Amino acid sequence: MSKTPITKTFQLADGRSISIETGKLAKQADGSVVVRMGDCMILATVVSNPKAKEGVDFLPLSVDYQEKYAAAGRFPGGFFKREARLSEYEILISRIVDRALRPLFPDNYHSDTQVMITLISSDKDVAPDALAGLAASAAITISDIPFNGPISEVRVGKINGQLKINPTISEMESADIDLIVAGSMKDVVMVEGEMNEVSEAEMVEAIKFAHEAIKLQCQAQLELREMTGNVAKREYNHEVHDEELRAKVREATYQKVYDFAALGNNNKNARRTGFDAILSEFKATFTPEELKEKEALINHYFHDVEKEAVRTMMLDTKKRLDGRGTTDIRNIWSEVGYLPSTHGSAIFTRGETQSLTTVTLGAKTDEQIIDGAIFFGYNKFLLHYNFPAFSTGEVKPNRGLGRREVGHGNLAMRSIKKVLPSMEENPYTIRVVSDILESNGSSSMATVCAGSLALMDAGVKVKSAISGIAMGLITDGSRFAVLSDILGDEDHLGDMDFKVTGTRKGICATQMDLKVDGLPYDIMLQALEQAKNGRLHILDEMDKTIIKPAEDYKSHAPRIEKIKIEKEFIGAIIGPGGKIIQEMQRETGATISIEEIDGMGVIEIASANKAAIEEVKRRIKGIVAIPEIGEVYEGKVRSIMPYGAFVEILPGKDGLLHISEVAWERLDSVEGILKEGELIQVKLIEVDKKTGKLKLSRKALLPKPAGMPERSKPNDDQSNGGKPQRKVPTENQG
Repeated sequence: MSKTPITKTFQLADGRSISIETGKLAKQADGSVVVRMGDCMILATVVSNPKAKEGVDFLPLSVDYQEKYAAAGRFPGGFFKREARLSEYEILISRIVDRALRPLFPDNYHSDTQVMITLISSDKDVAPDALAGLAASAAITISDIPFNGPISEVRVGKINGQLKINPTISEMESADIDLIVAGSMKDVVMVEGEMNEVSEAEMVEAIKFAHEAIKLQCQAQLELREMTGNVAKREYNHEVHDEELRAKVREATYQKVYDFAALGNNNKNARRTGFDAILSEFKATFTPEELKEKEALINHYFHDVEKEAVRTMMLDTKKRLDGRGTTDIRNIWSEVGYLPSTHGSAIFTRGETQSLTTVTLGAKTDEQIIDGAIFFGYNKFLLHYNFPAFSTGEVKPNRGLGRREVGHGNLAMRSIKKVLPSMEENPYTIRVVSDILESNGSSSMATVCAGSLALMDAGVKVKSAISGIAMGLITDGSRFAVLSDILGDEDHLGDMDFKVTGTRKGICATQMDLKVDGLPYDIMLQALEQAKNGRLHILDEMDKTIIKPAEDYKSHAPRIEKIKIEKEFIGAIIGPGGKIIQEMQRETGATISIEEIDGMGVIEIASANKAAIEEVKRRIKGIVAIPEIGEVYEGKVRSIMPYGAFVEILPGKDGLLHISEVAWERLDSVEGILKEGELIQVKLIEVDKKTGKLKLSRKALLPKPAGMPERSKPNDDQSNGGKPQRKVPTENQG
């Protein structure tokens, strides 16, 4: 007999219910819950090893979110027809949950920990990503795993001027703000989302609104924990310290690190060399035997000293590691049109961060197919972000696309798509690729800037330029400093990574991660206002390179034209088995796609060769044209018969050229006069009202020989396969 599950239910402000159930599924995990909203059900489990691996000084946490296709009653695509590696969408949700959970585990807890979140039932109007963080946190909260939570995540949307928690999928189609916000009872810890050029105040208002809902969801988790017996958290001891050695490291190195950091060196490698020299000097005071025993702890304590000294220096002096003030932006230079064979290209360099970005314009056939359990269809805008090891001067094996690259690329994609022209104005499928060639902070924001420049270089009529900036924070509780355009070291040693992108009008996308307990909203608003000033400065620098889109596309870029036809002609243009459309593509080199939209056939023709486009248009117009009696056509002889020839006067439309209509002279055969494949001019003389068959004449276009008497119309016996036709009497025939 199954155990009776324990369920906690709470309601959103609009009356919709969310339930958290435990004790029914996956009971061998350290913690497991099923979160349900409508018909959407998410199973979350967590397992953490009892002991940490020796020598590990971090939390080996993995978070995986996966959607089962059966949850939506669908088959997976592909050859194997089963769920495989996580999709980019699933990776993005995994990252969002990971970023919310990770800061809440104790710093000294180092056991391998795995959180698995699975969509097991879907609801067509409930977005599961807004429930994934709640499910993961609930599973950890009711377990014995140490956790300084609970946390929860909600989506906040602004629809028709009103903020709403976890709006429906259909409602989000018209939202001006789409944010996922994560937080604990006290603090916001993570923000991710996109906006339609909103103000800084509107964004802070949305985050505040989301946090109120998060507090209620955290309280529900605490009540569920009480209902399950309030399991005691496990005892652990994953770090052994030598406090005497810690004090010795601090005493010997703190002031040296502080003084060196205050010098303000803008070269990352030089700074690292200077700090390493201080550490090496201290290590030299130990014998080889002592160092072998204590080196790991020395490195650990020196890292703590470096972090404390650098942060204190910044708060004391309001100067940074590279000598800048808190609001200063690094030197910027950019260039467009650097790569001659691409459809658009740009280099954007800010300090020691550099992106080389390309734009490729494609046809409808280049669209990305989205085949997820919940979201599926086509995507016309792709942005890919690559982060090779050499960009940071490192050697690493290439192991394929990392989750960080997926996340950074998605942030840039969500930003740039806000300034793309409408589908009516832009017929292209667009691919933007950012290759990071140098990195020292804010490479995703460099991608936004470089992408904006490259699109303008390509001639894509973007609504405006867009830029991005990464903000940081240093605080000791009583003092704080908000840092514009942070370095990699400032991200590592600081308390916040707050990326903001936007145009001159407002914010388009954001991503924020906090490592500190508590970020007052006045400091958040100051960070956003400081980000706005930095964003506008960067746009001013970008304007020096290119201020508006190029007047025309590159000469080697494909041109796209669209033709609308009556939908009944779609089959005729495609042809049996795709024969006609494939033949047009093969013979002209153009790419042709056709679909039915709003009861009309819409044909897209793409080619870098204008003549090819015109030829395709000519052929299509021929297919959809209605043959008119008396018109002269240039046709191709398709086949020779004893009684004449069949001539194609329009694509897919053949007519009979009877032997008696080939020439004025009487012919016994057309052999030697016509041959298959020959182009000849013919006149349409009759269309059979019942069958629609076309009758053609060649002789009507030839001069009549002098003295030749008129001949009566041909006996149609020959054109009827040799069978005599019934004579229809006229009025004069009795």
